[in-house]
Amino acid sequence: MRKVLSAMAMLLLLSSGAAAAEWVYEGGDTPIAYADNGAAQFEFACRGGDLTLGYFVRSPSAKVSGAAAMNLAITPDGESPRFAQDMPLIQSGGAWMVVRGPVARQWAAIAQKAKAGMAVAFVHKNAKGKFDFYDSNDFGAGGSSSAIRQVLDRCG
Repeated sequence: MRKVLSAMAMLLLLSSGAAAAEWVYEGGDTPIAYADNGAAQFEFACRGGDLTLGYFVRSPSAKVSGAAAMNLAITPDGESPRFAQDMPLIQSGGAWMVVRGPVARQWAAIAQKAKAGMAVAFVHKNAKGKFDFYDSNDFGAGGSSSAIRQVLDRCG
């Protein structure tokens, strides 16, 4: 099983055509830490006093654009993927997934600890019980710790 997860992690990291992006912080009424690689954006924001994680893909695959819900996976530094379970997708000018609460906090900690980079992808469990990854994108880890910390400091 460990070999399968390692292979999936490597596939996830290698599958993206978009270049890794560095993290930035924007203050204001809605503080946000994000990385945008042109094809997708991965963010942590303080919305309504709650920490939210957002993953937006500008031109999602047909499988994603036709789905009402999917899982989400983050793979930091080529480690094993970690999953957010079956969340609704928002289809508006691309595909959005927004995660709040404890999962967003866990992922913020994962993203802050990443040293080289992280891959994020939509995930669907197929009929054979295996995972299919869609719209994987790489994001650099540079600046993630500091940018996310600033959001966490303002989000309570």
